[in-house]
This record gives sequence, C-alpha cells and structure tokens, in this order.
Amino acid sequence: MADHQNGNARTTNGKASGGANAYTINLDSFGKRLKMLYSHWSEYNDDLWGASEALAIATPPPSEDLRYLKSSALNVWLVGYEFPDTIMVFMKTQIHFLCSQKKASLLEVVKKSAKAAVGAEVVMHVKAKNDDGTALMESIFGAVRAQSKLDGHDTPVVGYIAREAPEGNLLETWADKLKNASFQLSDITNGFSDLFGVKDGGEITNVKKAAYLTSSVMKHFVVPKLEKVIDEEKKISHSSLMDDTEKAILEPARIKVKLKAENIDICYPPIFQSGGGFDLKPSASSNDENLYYDSTSVIICAIGSRYNSYCSNVARTFLIDANAMQSKAYEVLLKAHDAAISALKPGNKAGDAYQAALSVVEKDAPEFVGSLTKSAGTGIGLEFRESGLNLNGKNERVLKPGMVFNVSLGFQNLHTETNNPKTQKFAVLLADTVIVGEKNAEVLTSISSKAVKDVAYSFNDDDDEEEQPKVKAVAKGSNGLPSKATLRSVNQDSKEEQRRQHQAELARQKNEETARRLAGGGSGLADNRGAVKSSGELVAYKNVNDLPSPRDLMIQIDQKHEAILLPIYGSMVPFHVAMVKSVSSQQDTNRSCYIRIIFNVPGTPFNPHDTNSTKFQSSIYVKEVSFRSKDPRHITEVVQLIKSLRRQVASRESEKAERATLVTQEKLQVAGSKFKPIRLTDLWIRPVFGGRGRKLTGTLEAHTNGFRYSTSRHDERVDVMFGNVKHAFFQPAEREMITLVHFHLHNHIMVGNKKTKDVQFYVEVMDVVQTLGGAKRSAYDPDEIEEEQRERDRKNKINMDFQNFVNRVNDLWGQPQFKALDLEFDQPFRDLGFHGVPHKASAFIVPTSSCLVELIETPFVVITLNEIEIVNLERVGLGQKNFDMAIVFKDFKRDVFRMDSIPSTSLDGIKEWLDTTDLKYYESRLNLNWRPILKTITDDPEKFIEDGGWEFLNMEASDSDSDHSQESDQGYEPSDVQSDTGSEEEEEDSASLVESEDDDEEISEEDSEEDEGKTWEELEREASRADKEKGDESDSEDERKRRKIKAFGKARVPDKRNSGGSLPKRPKFR
Repeated sequence: MADHQNGNARTTNGKASGGANAYTINLDSFGKRLKMLYSHWSEYNDDLWGASEALAIATPPPSEDLRYLKSSALNVWLVGYEFPDTIMVFMKTQIHFLCSQKKASLLEVVKKSAKAAVGAEVVMHVKAKNDDGTALMESIFGAVRAQSKLDGHDTPVVGYIAREAPEGNLLETWADKLKNASFQLSDITNGFSDLFGVKDGGEITNVKKAAYLTSSVMKHFVVPKLEKVIDEEKKISHSSLMDDTEKAILEPARIKVKLKAENIDICYPPIFQSGGGFDLKPSASSNDENLYYDSTSVIICAIGSRYNSYCSNVARTFLIDANAMQSKAYEVLLKAHDAAISALKPGNKAGDAYQAALSVVEKDAPEFVGSLTKSAGTGIGLEFRESGLNLNGKNERVLKPGMVFNVSLGFQNLHTETNNPKTQKFAVLLADTVIVGEKNAEVLTSISSKAVKDVAYSFNDDDDEEEQPKVKAVAKGSNGLPSKATLRSVNQDSKEEQRRQHQAELARQKNEETARRLAGGGSGLADNRGAVKSSGELVAYKNVNDLPSPRDLMIQIDQKHEAILLPIYGSMVPFHVAMVKSVSSQQDTNRSCYIRIIFNVPGTPFNPHDTNSTKFQSSIYVKEVSFRSKDPRHITEVVQLIKSLRRQVASRESEKAERATLVTQEKLQVAGSKFKPIRLTDLWIRPVFGGRGRKLTGTLEAHTNGFRYSTSRHDERVDVMFGNVKHAFFQPAEREMITLVHFHLHNHIMVGNKKTKDVQFYVEVMDVVQTLGGAKRSAYDPDEIEEEQRERDRKNKINMDFQNFVNRVNDLWGQPQFKALDLEFDQPFRDLGFHGVPHKASAFIVPTSSCLVELIETPFVVITLNEIEIVNLERVGLGQKNFDMAIVFKDFKRDVFRMDSIPSTSLDGIKEWLDTTDLKYYESRLNLNWRPILKTITDDPEKFIEDGGWEFLNMEASDSDSDHSQESDQGYEPSDVQSDTGSEEEEEDSASLVESEDDDEEISEEDSEEDEGKTWEELEREASRADKEKGDESDSEDERKRRKIKAFGKARVPDKRNSGGSLPKRPKFR
C-alpha cells in the first residue's frame, strides 16, 4: 500500500497501516503539481526531458533500507504518498497507472483533477494478485504507439529514469518488455532534478520543520549529551550515541519539539566520529569505538531528519583543548562556510558557492587548500542529494528563489603535532540547511550554534600538551590532582580567577567607552522623556449668554458645560470643574451641613502640564469657599456630582495628554482573504482595557506588518506594529499558571486609556480552584489522577499552540522585508533565574539572550542588556542572607533600577551570568544613593574620568587602600529608603487620575487638603490635644514620649544616641 508521508498516517516500511480510507489525496495540490510537470515537460522537452513523448516511471517495492529514488520522490511530490510496486506512464492526453486493486481505488479520485488540470484521461490497469501484468503492459505500449503515430512519429520516444535498477517481478518484467518494445529510450533524470529544484510554499514549510527538528536535536540533545559524557568521563561508543540520537529524532517530544512523530523519519543514521577515524562522505557511519575526548581531540557529529519526506541536515565539529593548528583550521572553515552560504543568491551560479569558499581558504590558509572537500554541498528536498544541484566549482546552474541546499564543507586528512597518535590525524566539518531567498540566503539550522566559543571546550588551564600524559599517569595513583570534573575549568578557584581577570578587562573597556560617550557631549542615550504637550484650554462658557438661567440661589452643576455655579453675593459665578482641587461636606450638631470647596491656584495645578492656572498668574484667585445648608441631602448630592464630574474631566484630559505624547504609528495592513493571518485565540491582555463591564477574551492575529488584538467589543482593539516591537518574548507555563507572549515596544501605545510600552497576551493553563470540604483526597484517587492528567494535557496543548504561533511568526519575521528589524521571539532561561523584589512584591527574574525580564507580576520588568552601563551588587558581605542589585543605564538620565532582597545563594550564579554576557559588575557592602552620584558624574565628567571612572566602586581596591579609608567612605551615601526605580509607566500611572476609584480619590483629596487647609475634625483634635498638654505638665517623661509617638503616627522614636533627636548624618558623594 501507499507509504504515507503527508500528515494523515505514517508507515516507515511501505506497508499500509489501514485500508484505503485512511489516506486522503490533496486534489488541489495534485492538480497544481501535475500542471507544473506537464508545463515543465513541454517547455524543456528537448533540453532536459530527452525529447520524450511519454514518461514511464516505475516505483520499486518497499524496502527496509534508507534510499532516495526519483520515482518515490515523484510519488510523494505529486500525490503525497509513495506508491511502491506501481508503474505510471504520462502522455499528452492520457495517464496510465498499473497497480494493485487497493492502490487503484485510492487513485480513482484523481481522474477529474487530471482532466481539469492538463486535459489528460486517467486509465487504470488493475493487476491481479497472481498476474505478471504482461497483458496490461502491452495495452499501455499500444496506447504509446497510437499517440506517437498521431504525432507523426514512427518510433515512440519514451523517457525513463536510467539510474534506477528494476526491483521485484513486476518492474523486472516491465524493464525487459520496455527494452524489447522497439522504443527509443531516453534518460529523464535531469528533467525531474530541475522540476524538484525550486520548492513551493508547502514544500518550504516541510523543509523548515525538518530543519527546526534537526537543529533542535543538535542543540538540546546532542550537545548536552556530549557535555555530560565528557564531564562525567563516561565511556560510550559512537554507535550508542547514534542510537540515542536517532531515538531523539523519532520522538521529538523528548526535546520539546511540537511535531507529530508519525510525520518524522531520519535521513540517515546519525554520524559520530572521533579518535582520528574521520570520513566526511555522506555515506559514512558511526563505528563501535568509544568516543575519544582527551586533549586536542576532535569530535564530528552529523544528523539529518525528514518531515513529510522532506530532508534537512546539520553537522558540527567540537574541539577539545584545541591546539593552534586545529583552532585555525576550524576558524578558516567557519569563514569559508559562511562565504559559501552568502554566495547563494538568486542569479548566481551554483558553482559560485564553492568558489567563494575556496577563495577564503586560499587567502587565509593556503596550506589547507588540498584538504578542502571537492564540493560545498548539494541540493536537498525529497532526496537527500538532488542530482544536478551539486555545489562544486563546475556547476553552471543558475540559482532561483525557493531552492534548498545542504551546504556542507570540511577539511579532511589534516595532521597536527601531538604526543597522542589518536589526535594527530583530524578533520573538521560544518553543514547547514539553507534556502535561497528573494535577495539573500536563509540558514534554517542556525539555532544550533557553530561559533568558536560554543564548540571549543577546555578542560585545563595548562597549555603545555607534552606534560599532559604525565599528569594522567600520576593521576591514577593520586587523589590530590584535579580531574576533568567540570568543563571549561579545573576547579572553582581557577574559575573565579578567570572571572576576575575578565572583569578587569571589562572595567578597562567600560571606562574607555564611558569616557568617549561623555566626551561626545551627552550623558548616554537620547532622553526620550521630552516635554509633554499641554492639554488644551478648559473653558466652561465662551459667552455670558451661555450661562443657564438662574433658579434659586443654590449650588448648581452644569454637566453639559462641565461647570459648577456658585451663589456669591447674589450672583451665580461659574467655575470649570477642573479648577476644583477637592470638595468635602461636614454636618454639625445643629443639623446644619457645610460644603467646602478648595480650588487650584497658581503653583498647584490639578495637572502638572496644565497651562490654564498659570496663564493668568497675576490675577486674583479664589482659594477656598464654604457654604452652609439646612438640606444635607442636597449637599451630599452636590458633593457626589462634583466628584463624579471632576473624575470624568480628569480622566479625559489625562488620556488626551497621554495620547499627545504618542509617536505616530504606521497603519496596520490587514492580511487579504487569500492569506489567512496567523492566529491565537482566547487570550487575555495586560494591561487590561478600561471600563466596568465584564472582561472578555480576544484573538491575536499576525497580519502583513503587525499584530492586532481584538475582542467582540468594537472599541477593544490594539494594534502592535512589527516596526515598533523592540523585544518579543514567549514564556511557556512550567511552574507558572499562565503561558504568554509579551511585546516590549520602542514607543508607547494606548491600551484602552492606558499608555504603555509593554503589552502581554496570555492564557491561564489551569483553573485556580479550591476543593470544598476538609477531607484529604488520596494520592491514588482515580478522580484526582484523572483531573491532574487533564490539567497536564491542557497545559501541554496551550504551550504547543503558543509554540506553533511563535514558530510561524518567526518564519514571517525571517522574510527579507523584516530582516532589518532583527526580530525573533526570545525565551527566558529558567535555569539562570533568581528571586528578587524589583518593585513591591517578590518575583522570579529571568535572563534571556538579550534582556533581563520578569513577565508574571505587574509592573513588568524588561531591561535590555546592551543599554546597561554597569551592575552594582549591594549589601554583599559575610553573614548576609540577601543582597541587592542596582543596574546603572548608559543613559544617566534614567533612574537606576534596583532589585532588592535577592537570596545570597544566587550570588555566584548572577556573577557568572553577568560575566558571560560581558557586563561589568561591582560589589559593595552598603546601598548607594545613586541620584547624587549620577548628577556628580554628569556635572563634571572630566573629573569622573580622571579619578578612574567606575573604579571608585571597586570594593577590593578601596579595602586595600587603608590610608584613604575615610575619604573613600565619603564616596558613598548609604540609604535605607528605596530609590525611585519604577518604570515610566509606573510614574505615569501615579500621576494620572484615569484609573482611580471613588475611595482612592477621596484619600488623595484628603491628603492634598493638608497643604491648603485642615478639616473640622483635625481642628477639633488639635484643640483638645493642646488643652490636654496644658493640663498634663507634671506627666512623666515616658508618658510624654508615648503621646509624642502617638501624635506623630508612624514616625520613628528619635535615636537615643543622638542628642539632637535627628537621624545620624550620612556621608555624601562628593
């Protein structure tokens, strides 16, 4: 039966897994590709198809061996399945199939599509089980002769694949009869090679999935496996590594790749080579010898996987304590490999790739030219090596967009001088799967790094290779010598010393960089906090005639004009509600009710950017007014109306001011009906939309130039342009309750009525529920087990949906028009995370490849690493359970960002991470007051540079200089008060009245009244307190202190050691 390769079923040996109804042929794809075949055949018949009048394709029976045949490739390319033991003959007006009854019933559905696509009639020749098919073959030959005579030819020209030897009784009989049928036979291999060379969209997708799987296995399985084996000094054979890697490919869930296992196969058994035995041919195999990883060893690993029959390949070389020659060979090969990939551009010749690589080797290392492989790779697709697309120096084939290549380059049979015979002979190899794009080549396997720093390992610091055998010999009888227990270091002391040396070099570079930047006349990066546009003038009535006709002399609220009309000396005087700072009411014992209104006056505007109260500063303003009424209900109603109206106006003006500062964004180009947008459904958004209604989930769609999130409400919509995305993050739920995608933006956008630079879309992976009832449930309760399994399945499904969305968006961002944006979803490294308090609550902060983030608790933390000047680790010392981290930005106008209460157990991990990311860090025993420090630097940058730059933070240097300990102490200003480390969004929220509720506003109004006037209760309390103090002069000292503490509320008791009653003075930075 047909061997499925296209998504509905899976057979690896050519046997069907079910009846014919288990298979579905994509008729649209069949019609499209059949038309392509006939069009190509007609256009290039003389050049590539041997002037053939008929194409005879015979597919052999299934085999357990891995093999790549043009006939099988045609089956999969045309109908999506491999049809073994089947003969296909294509003619201008007819298509003949000779096969079994089951295959014929499956192929029956293509008749209409073939007629519609190329006008050809499909003729089925069903072979009985015991029939040799001779009679059926004769009928096909008769049809070929009849067609040839109609075309005016005496001898029919039949094209066939000459390189494929017949297998099985049916194909052997067919081959004999074809040779004896007096036909002129011509080889059509080149025609199929050219036809399969350029891939369409569906094929490209399959290749990308295969490449993603291959590079993921290399990165997440092979590399950790090798590191663990070497780290623990295990003995494992090349063949065992091959078997383990093959299992990882065939079971992608083991490396968290969300591809269906039934669609996956290997291209060839994974290849592992070491110990001097190297073969760079694709036909190489892994032997049974153990992996060799002593000093100056080289390990080569090559793996290939298939998805829906489409191949991909990646090969990497790993260097162990490499000597100079090995390092040079790899570096030159890496440069040559990149040059070959860069030459894969539309319009270039296939041979240009090899010539580009050869030029690099001739220039940088001519001694290696003789060892360079004779080809830079081959085309890859349904076949692992597509004939006609060989990247050798002689191929004149012109490259086209959509071609896919396995760019494989290496040096073989190299010799180096070592004392170990197994490391004297070595080879290096690199291979990647590459697509020829519209302008440049795209490397599909780039997630598996080939950079020198990621493939070169070091076990010891001693570079003297000749002494290495001696050390190993002594080590057998001595426990005192260090073993190869860890990669890249011998012990913790040497690791710390390496880090210290690297930090010293970073300090020098950082001081030079800071000096250049400050000398350029700036404090760092551009200050984005420009002047905010003021809101428009607030006018209640433009004309006296607009005033409403007065009724009784009582307070009136004009909702339409947003005004309050107050009766003053018999006239109704209007005030715009924006001029009201606060309003309150008070009822006395005589059932009289008082209303008190405090207004904004120059110097205390309701909005710091409002110009209305500063425009007429020389005028006389009413600061406060009080009224008395016998109707408490009316007073209460007036107070509530004023507060409600004031809140509406404040919200509107604040939002208007926020929007005035926004950078104009490009317009979203919605994807057309032909191209469905990439979609993720049932998402929540943070920050949430405003309003008091029930919150709704929405859908996130990726369109032509941006994302759109929308709910069923027409006013709840957010557009995020690709060009405005600074960082994109994907964080699957592991120990958290949500899976999310997060966008950190270059410029603010409005989400509802909130201005933000961070937009997050998430799904809760499990419901937060609490079981009622006090009884404990057993761990073996079937219901409990089933519920846990449902939760796991739901979490895995959500994570997989998000992963698919992220992968498709990454593919979209990989297109040439988005290359300049350099966008890719980043995923946090949980293993490097640590707990801390970035704002008010403890959170888990996690590094990514380019940022330091915290995406669960709000407000979010997103810090770009290349914007960091230095990091200061504060309160670091013996006996401290926690320490703090202060991040100083290159833009000195930005506030220093603090993360407090980080456990001391995370200190070494944070130091190691900072060092590996080339960030300079310092340590101090006290918290620093950074605002005056940065002000001093920006005021006199020359003095800062002359004094050694950031070296004043170097705790080791300051400790050793005992003569100047007092002066150095004055360079710090310890602070118990947390500095303002909030983000711009936090500052804006605190200054905005948009989100405030009734209770919050009343509290803020009462606080503000303390500056302008005191309430009735406060005046009464002060009077009674004064009376008590006059009569209690004989009280004890302790009693007076107790009352003093009570009067000051939460104020601290003055320090007894300070006679003045004030806190000790703190040294300031000079």
